[in-house]
Amino acid sequence: MTHPHHAETNLLAPRLLRLFDALFTTGSVTKAAEKLGQSQPTISIWLARLRKELDDPLFVRSAEGMLPTPRAEALIGTARQALEMLRRLAELRTDFDPTTAKRRFAICMTDASHVTLLPSILAHVRRVAPGVRIEATQIGADTPRMLQSGEADLALGYISDLDAGHFQQALFPQDWVCLVNAKHARIRDRMTVKDFRREAHVFIRSGTGHQLLAGALEEQKMAPEVALELPGFLGLPAIVGTTDLIATLPRHIGETLAHYYSLRVLDCPLAIAGFTVKQYWHARFHHDLASQWLRGLCAELFQQQEVRGLHRSAPPKKRTRRDLRS
Repeated sequence: MTHPHHAETNLLAPRLLRLFDALFTTGSVTKAAEKLGQSQPTISIWLARLRKELDDPLFVRSAEGMLPTPRAEALIGTARQALEMLRRLAELRTDFDPTTAKRRFAICMTDASHVTLLPSILAHVRRVAPGVRIEATQIGADTPRMLQSGEADLALGYISDLDAGHFQQALFPQDWVCLVNAKHARIRDRMTVKDFRREAHVFIRSGTGHQLLAGALEEQKMAPEVALELPGFLGLPAIVGTTDLIATLPRHIGETLAHYYSLRVLDCPLAIAGFTVKQYWHARFHHDLASQWLRGLCAELFQQQEVRGLHRSAPPKKRTRRDLRS
């Protein structure tokens, strides 16, 4: 009885199939070597292996060159079919044409990104890929698993610690600003630390940005009066625009809200760690053409020159990152 794995061990290597075809076509070891870009000694070694595998001389020398044996003539058709299938397999690549594509992309992002990033993404997609649908889902602790499983195609934001097997690409840096009512009675063109301590605040209790802010306040032993806490940015412009409360938030969302709601943006007087907004995806989909298109779109829309670079997350134990140029 033949062992189930025995047939696999006797599979011909593609190079031997190519040699078989070249010798049959040229009738010359020298010409076959030239065609395959190999030395004659190498071709002789391959031919010996091919003869052993097929248990036949295959080609015999004559005044007219290397003549095929009856077994070689019987096998050449099958060998060429196998080579053609291997070529097709190597060339097989599913194209992605955004102009005709009908598919959904799920992007994990914060509600701040709904205001700052999503409108630009959607406008671009509607213009160049009318059949593509965007689904925005919340970025959070479950995001790495969703990227790995394919439930999410991309994450946009700031993830402080990501498992190995994920890629990340920097888009733009973020520092911190304070958002105030344009008619604030006590604050004009700049905010001082004294102003920050004196005024009441509205805090956004979500995301890693809040963690950075809370850490900075604790480190600087500052406990400002918090008059209102919100789970997200919905309603924040109306609150700031109708009260004297101060909101401290990343610059991109601060400037965007100020532009649409006539608020003032002032540099934050506190030392708060900045961060870089990035896009994240799993290695499983690194070569997927549709995913590449989506990432390229986000890089084109948001990436700034000073943060260009692509990195793949490293194993947590080593705490290192392997740089890959984008």
